[in-house]
Amino acid sequence: MGDIFEAFGDDEPTPQRVRSERRRKRRTRATAVIVAALAVLAGLTFAVIPNVQFWISSNPLTDLFGNGAEDYAEGQEGEPVQITIPEGSTGADMASILASADVVASREAFINAFNADAGAGSIQPGTYELPTKIPAQRAVTLLKDHAGQRIDMQITIPEGFTRTQVHERVANIMDVPLDDVVAASENTEAIGLPAEAGGNVEGWYMPQTYMFNPDTPVHEILGEMIAARVAELDALEVPADQRQELLIKASILEREVNQEEYYPMVARVIENRLVDTASVNGRLQMDSTVLYGVGKSGGIPTRAELDDDNPYNSYIYAGLPPTPIGAPGHAAIDGILNPAEGDWLYFVTVDLYTGETLFAATLDEHNANKQKLDQWLAENPDYGSTTAPAQEEAGGDE
Repeated sequence: MGDIFEAFGDDEPTPQRVRSERRRKRRTRATAVIVAALAVLAGLTFAVIPNVQFWISSNPLTDLFGNGAEDYAEGQEGEPVQITIPEGSTGADMASILASADVVASREAFINAFNADAGAGSIQPGTYELPTKIPAQRAVTLLKDHAGQRIDMQITIPEGFTRTQVHERVANIMDVPLDDVVAASENTEAIGLPAEAGGNVEGWYMPQTYMFNPDTPVHEILGEMIAARVAELDALEVPADQRQELLIKASILEREVNQEEYYPMVARVIENRLVDTASVNGRLQMDSTVLYGVGKSGGIPTRAELDDDNPYNSYIYAGLPPTPIGAPGHAAIDGILNPAEGDWLYFVTVDLYTGETLFAATLDEHNANKQKLDQWLAENPDYGSTTAPAQEEAGGDE
């Protein structure tokens, strides 16, 4: 016990001092053990880390960390293949498609390259022809700058196109016989034409731009256009038994108006005329339906055409024509669903450059508005030499 007593110097040891010194020595020994354990652990860590790093760099799971992913080198390029990037694809989706086609060596390599390229987000859906066995970064670049690589066919259907115009465009762009396109349109089950269309595709092709693989069958092309229309009507919650009537009205509106601001007002004219019994007796008297009945899609009908007796002649027959007269766009459909409030039965465009249109509830008001059109035509004698005439009016002299 001499060392204990020495720790207290010349002072007389007491039981309290002895116990205190023993506690201090136990703490010192415990600290020494902890320090030694940490030193051993540190040594083990430094010994293990190089081996772990080697395992990560050589193991396929390395790709989870974004490093060392398997990738093709320049100069390994193989035969080209066609791949399709669907609408809404993410970088990971593209990676799976490219890796499956052997364009890139691994999903992870493409994901890394995609994430590292600030412009990768501009990659568009479509069908591309790409070499196989290329570096992931080159695949990103080819998809991003798709000139020369993208091979899908673009088909744009404008608002107001008739089924004949749609069929002709599909035939020309896809380089198939027109008869084949017409035949496909008549296979209503294959193209998914709803029963409420009555077997007639007119008005059911959704006007927009589509992208197709060059090998896409014609019935799938027409089916996608119809599916797009059905999806639009579904989104608007239009009941199935009201869809055909809606498309008929909207197709007339599409062809009668060239300024969207007037859509709700002309929609009201259509609704008012259909129920009127005093002035127009339910007749629309609109040139667009007359022209459709004689196989035209624009212009101003002649006297002979106005007298032509066919179901689309709304000067002769009251009510709606039997089918739509073209493909209405979303704005026209919205106009029919949300017509303006008013008692108008007539309208006439009085400035064929700006599209300014005037509306009237009586024939006298309408005739006064028509005089403004006559004045405009007199002041613009060259109009029509290079510009096709716009639809001018609804309703003739009673």
